[in-house]
Amino acid sequence: MFGNLGQFADLMKSAAKAREMVEKAAESLGQLRGEGCSGGGAVVAVASGKLEILSIRLDPKLLEEPDQELLEELIVSAVNQAITKAREAASDTLSSAIGDLPIPPGLMGALGGRS
Repeated sequence: MFGNLGQFADLMKSAAKAREMVEKAAESLGQLRGEGCSGGGAVVAVASGKLEILSIRLDPKLLEEPDQELLEELIVSAVNQAITKAREAASDTLSSAIGDLPIPPGLMGALGGRS
């Protein structure tokens, strides 16, 4: 009955370590940056790994004789690129953290994955 307590204790230690690693990875998401540009660099948007828009830069020439529809399209395009790049960077960071998790031998097999 108590023969598996050692394995359970190891699993709990691994779970605590896994949680710590994922929390650290999540904290680092705010430091990640993804940049998107459109209009040959006329509009540049920067997003964080938390998918928040941090900045938008516009070439002053765009404002001299503004074309509202064009400006809106350029901003949307740059923002979407920035979010896509930030999402990819965040995914890579979290995948690395999960890949390094201390999973006990045989557990992945029991969960349907490879051990």
